[in-house]
Amino acid sequence: MNRLKLARVLAVCVVLFGLAFYGVGAAIKPGYSSVSHYISELNATGTAWAQELGYFGFIPLGVLFGAFLWAAAPHAQVRGASRLGWLLLWAQPLSLVAVAFVPCDAGCPLEGSASQALHNLQGVVAYFASGLGLILLSFAPSLAGSPAYRRYFLRLAGAAFAIVFVIMLSPDVTHIRGALQRTADALLALSLLLIAWHVVRQGTQVTPNNSFNPMPLRGTG
Repeated sequence: MNRLKLARVLAVCVVLFGLAFYGVGAAIKPGYSSVSHYISELNATGTAWAQELGYFGFIPLGVLFGAFLWAAAPHAQVRGASRLGWLLLWAQPLSLVAVAFVPCDAGCPLEGSASQALHNLQGVVAYFASGLGLILLSFAPSLAGSPAYRRYFLRLAGAAFAIVFVIMLSPDVTHIRGALQRTADALLALSLLLIAWHVVRQGTQVTPNNSFNPMPLRGTG
């Protein structure tokens, strides 16, 4: 299997493992609600199944995401702004692994233990870096000649990622913050598949430049 095919298989694995992990975690966690609880509360300090879900859930998910970025890198048709966007996507696998080692406190409050403070910091970095990354990836050369909805979807998903993060902090949405977070994750999952099939394409990376309006590439993907 070549790197391109491996990257696409890994992208699908990220999505499927994420769905399985979130589903199983919610099912075995006493009192846990996918609608009202953050995903990171699956391994909140001092709660049932915390270490197991951290080590066998968040870490493998982060490793799979990182493996996708590694496998796809030689075929990522990015340059200039979109190359920066590709690098910013590394915030996601790093954040997923970090969650296992700096879990939130029970209830995931804005203030709490040292672990909660570090958890909050990595969350801010991951959400805003990933959101900006998706927006910048919409300028990838391989998307310049494709249907406009692909570029618009990445921009929408990137903006939504950051906006949802801010909204989730409001006390008024405590009862649906889990649903909001999962909506953002669904947009990320769809974006990942779009990137795997339409930004990651046959051939090597294009020559870097600083253009935000790259010329379309020729070839198959």
